[in-house]
Amino acid sequence: MNSVYIDLAIGLVLAFLLFSMLVSGLNEGLVRLLGIRGKFLWAYLRDTLDGPDGKKSWIPSTIGEVFGRLPFSKDARPAFSDLPAPVQSTATTWSERLYERLREIDHRKDGKTSIASIPPGSFAMAVMEIVTGEGGVPTLLAKLKEGHSPLYGPLNGVWDTAEGDLDAFRKGVEKWFDGEMQRLTMLYRRYVRWVIAALGLVLTLVFSMDSLEYGRAILTDNAIRAQVAATADGGVRSVSGLRDKCPDHPNDPYACVTEVLSAPAFVQIVGNAPVSVKIPDTGSPKWSWNGGEWLQRMVTPGHWPGFLLTFFALLFGAPFWWDIFRRLTGIRVRAGEATK
Repeated sequence: MNSVYIDLAIGLVLAFLLFSMLVSGLNEGLVRLLGIRGKFLWAYLRDTLDGPDGKKSWIPSTIGEVFGRLPFSKDARPAFSDLPAPVQSTATTWSERLYERLREIDHRKDGKTSIASIPPGSFAMAVMEIVTGEGGVPTLLAKLKEGHSPLYGPLNGVWDTAEGDLDAFRKGVEKWFDGEMQRLTMLYRRYVRWVIAALGLVLTLVFSMDSLEYGRAILTDNAIRAQVAATADGGVRSVSGLRDKCPDHPNDPYACVTEVLSAPAFVQIVGNAPVSVKIPDTGSPKWSWNGGEWLQRMVTPGHWPGFLLTFFALLFGAPFWWDIFRRLTGIRVRAGEATK
């Protein structure tokens, strides 16, 4: 009996893991297609180095702006350049001057920079290169203050703390930027969670995945396996109980058993989408419209608790379900991977 419950738990966790991975893949594809991660970073840098664009902040403040205004309005990212950093800067903004010091690690993407993550050490070194070009920290701070750059406040505080020590100033800038990136990452993830929730809801409804129904199907699979085992011991006569499950093979018990075992619970649950596919023994796959049955499932209140359970399960994300799956199956993680 325990093995039945273990099979049920593994089956549910595996389904949640696969669907969570699909949600994560769709989200990552959307982010890459729209360049949201890079635009989010450079919108923050524009705000921090150059100040808002007029009266409006570069960085979005709502989920609608993240996936509405940010991808399609004025791009905050600098233009891509494959040239090394110039000896004397020709940039007109501080964010463009920063990019001059970082563009050697860049690669082309739609004419704009593809840099979507800046290590704190690289940022600190870029600032030190700008300091050298300006003739010292005091001169740089004076220009930042004169240009009303929001970066003046943090750098001035770091310089006061360093008490004139350039190495301490560099480490202070690195530490400050590391904290800013952590804060920005938390803000970005807060927005992305809403997108993952929306994708999870869409995926749940498209596949009409009722977790409670799926659990019952797994238990049914176990019962069928037990019945097949009894059939093997009892001969052809004992197969009569399976015939109602495969009316296409009323006189061929072995074809009946094959058909039953080749359509496990997971195959059945993903077959509830508006468009389904069946792969016959011979010939090409057959696509069929399943819109009527799918719509019937959507309007049947009995399926709603299962849909809701699936939706909330997908919110936990693929890493959570992978950890649960690993614990249930006893899969070991190598020591090097566990420390990452």
